[in-house]
Amino acid sequence: MAAILMVAGCVSTTTGPSEMKADQGDAAELNYQLGARYYRNGDYDLARDRLELALKQNPKNGMAWSALGLTYEALDNIRLAEDAYNSAVRVASRDYKVQENYAVFLCRQKRFEDARKYFDKAIRAPTNDYAEQTYTNAGVCMMQKPDNVAAEEYLRAALERRPNHGEALLQMSVLFYETGDALRARAFLERYLSSNMPTAPVLFHGIRIEEKLGDDNARREYTLQLLQDFPDSAEAERIRQAG
Repeated sequence: MAAILMVAGCVSTTTGPSEMKADQGDAAELNYQLGARYYRNGDYDLARDRLELALKQNPKNGMAWSALGLTYEALDNIRLAEDAYNSAVRVASRDYKVQENYAVFLCRQKRFEDARKYFDKAIRAPTNDYAEQTYTNAGVCMMQKPDNVAAEEYLRAALERRPNHGEALLQMSVLFYETGDALRARAFLERYLSSNMPTAPVLFHGIRIEEKLGDDNARREYTLQLLQDFPDSAEAERIRQAG
């Protein structure tokens, strides 16, 4: 990788402007990919250095700015994170992924109305072929506010686009559980489980629903499945501690 970067930065006397520009673009993309990989691996200082280099080479890469924002968040520098996200939406104003990344950041900062504005921009983007996920993320954000009416509207919109969208089904179940409608929480959880493999948190959610409904048989089934399939999970430990 280092050798490739060094070659990309060297230009012979016979190289024209177009070749120089192409080499610079290739180096920027490589550094962006490396930075993103370092971020995924938790090497945040290395990620920051690579992403900053990528952006010196190509300041118009919106996704690189977004990745730098995520990296600064991980480094607990919220001011520089917001600067990076603002640069992302400025240089890539039509990229729905960039808009959505900024919305998620704003939600994490509890700036819910600002987040909603950028979620809506991402939803309306003509290139967003995965708007059901954007709707779902917006719904989860509104649950955190909390604005349960808006959350339900977003989640239902996600399911109108894709009725079997697992994350939206699960979040609808959580929403109804939190608002005291255990029957509808059960219905959405059953829809989710009809096409998705359960995890320990999902099974624990099922246990809580059945406890609220007073169905001991269903609660016992969820409990046995959790203890059998995920014996080392935090949820299983909670069950054992509760007896």
